Amino acid sequence: MRIALTGSSGKLGAVVARELRTAGHDVIGMDVVGARGHDFVEVDLTDYGQVVDAFTSVNDRHDGIDAVVHLAAIPAPGIRSDVATFHNNMPATFNVFWAAVRLGIRRIVYASSETVLGLPFDVPPPYVPVDEEYPARPESVYSLVKHLEEQLAIELVRWHPDLSITALRFSNVMVPEDYAAFGAFDADARRRKWNLWGYIDARDGAQAVQRALEVAPAGFDRFIIAAADTVMSRPDDELLAEVFPDVPRKREFGPNDTLLSIEKARRLLGYEPRHSWRDHV
Repeated sequence: MRIALTGSSGKLGAVVARELRTAGHDVIGMDVVGARGHDFVEVDLTDYGQVVDAFTSVNDRHDGIDAVVHLAAIPAPGIRSDVATFHNNMPATFNVFWAAVRLGIRRIVYASSETVLGLPFDVPPPYVPVDEEYPARPESVYSLVKHLEEQLAIELVRWHPDLSITALRFSNVMVPEDYAAFGAFDADARRRKWNLWGYIDARDGAQAVQRALEVAPAGFDRFIIAAADTVMSRPDDELLAEVFPDVPRKREFGPNDTLLSIEKARRLLGYEPRHSWRDHV
């Protein structure tokens, strides 16, 4: 496929671009910054005209897009003001989705977020492992935008039954260079409780994107995308007893299994994490 990849210069986007190209896809990176070249276009996604133009053609580099992977955003709460976060992220996503619909692009995969699950879990989760079954619980403007983006997608696929939009609720993105710091997490169970001690290796994030591009049917669906394990050496039972002693357990799990359920992604996308921080320390 010829794929427009927004946020291609970001931490996850750079890895997704590399992995999709390795898999044989033609990837055109789009971002506000990036290395000039045949496979990159500088685009301000908050400007709808630029988005439509970039998706249509740029200086004859392509004659149309088959699919969109939308990763561009202010990537977390607290980086910029709440208003700036909303005014960047929500219009950018609307413009990307709307341009794709107008141009007849019928396959969109985009970055939602684990934050819609209720992070930083100052109010405990309803159960563990958390999954996609309970309603969104945004606790920040950043997370609120992610929830609104999912609602936007739901309505767009209702209007256009042949449209496929997949929301990937990525956990905290890591690359191998980050793993040397993980050993320090064990000293304080509360330091990483904010996302139930979860993470995702960027290479496995790219795998989830590729699987969604290849197998997601028409319609909308959402998937938690996390590593198969936690960031901790300490067992889950010990962590939960200390931090969330009253939270019900929905099913059995292993000593260091992720508490961000990836069962739905495994079942419907064929996603299977291949990378763990434990292999790098």
